[in-house]
Amino acid sequence: MAIVLNRPEVDRLSEAVGALREWQYDGAPLQLHPGDVGWFWRSGADATAAAVRTWSRDGRVLAVGLLDGPGLLRLTTAPDAQREEELAQQLFEDVTVPERGVLPAGKASIEAPMGALVRDLLSEGGWGVDEPWTPLCRDLSEPVNDPGVRIEVVGPDQAHVFTAVHRAAFDGSRFTDGRWHAMAAGLPYADARCLVAYDDRGSAVAAVTAWSAGPGRPGLLEPMGVRREHRRQGYGQAITVAAAAALQELGSSSAIVCTPSSNAGAVATYESAGFRQLPTVRDRCREA
Repeated sequence: MAIVLNRPEVDRLSEAVGALREWQYDGAPLQLHPGDVGWFWRSGADATAAAVRTWSRDGRVLAVGLLDGPGLLRLTTAPDAQREEELAQQLFEDVTVPERGVLPAGKASIEAPMGALVRDLLSEGGWGVDEPWTPLCRDLSEPVNDPGVRIEVVGPDQAHVFTAVHRAAFDGSRFTDGRWHAMAAGLPYADARCLVAYDDRGSAVAAVTAWSAGPGRPGLLEPMGVRREHRRQGYGQAITVAAAAALQELGSSSAIVCTPSSNAGAVATYESAGFRQLPTVRDRCREA
């Protein structure tokens, strides 16, 4: 059977999300997580469907891609298909031929798991490497300590609190209450939690979203942020510990997060919350 490239409609996104859940396992190379699709869902179901690509053979999804910004494809495959030549060749052709509707011509980046054969083909095709990112992981088999600050789970009535912290933590953030509600209506959010940390005066100072991929699988932190005026006071560590605890309650086996290696402060924050660094990863990139 031939491998077929698909652009699923909204009512078929569950197949892509379900495949991503199944492909998560402890010790896996950093890869696209259902929480990444869940975070993208803040743009709405239609926009999410327009950004997702799947590759299938005989009804089985073998690869899932997310167009997560101009010229950026986040791509992963079924664990047993990462070194399959037929799939890798099909992926390579589909991502490098603009007419296939995956990536436009010109500058582009592809995030794919280390060890995947498609990475080798991209390298042979002249694609270089982009800036380094640092993945970190925390095992959740042992109890998680108390974060030491007040933590609240965000529901629909507190969406404005979460979005305000996010805008105050990230330059250029356009995260609105409407976008939070769109995200919360998405399929992946059924196994997710938004958390907010408060200081002693009752001000919301940090926020995180924790995404479960199901019991016994790694969960993801995306995003985590602290208000600029409250940084270097331990709130990043506290909200990260709270996220790990939330994932543990949801049955996750571990918690993972990834940050640019140049962001030494973020790396240090995650390490202070019990996360350990994993080998650096780099996207494959093509210049204009």
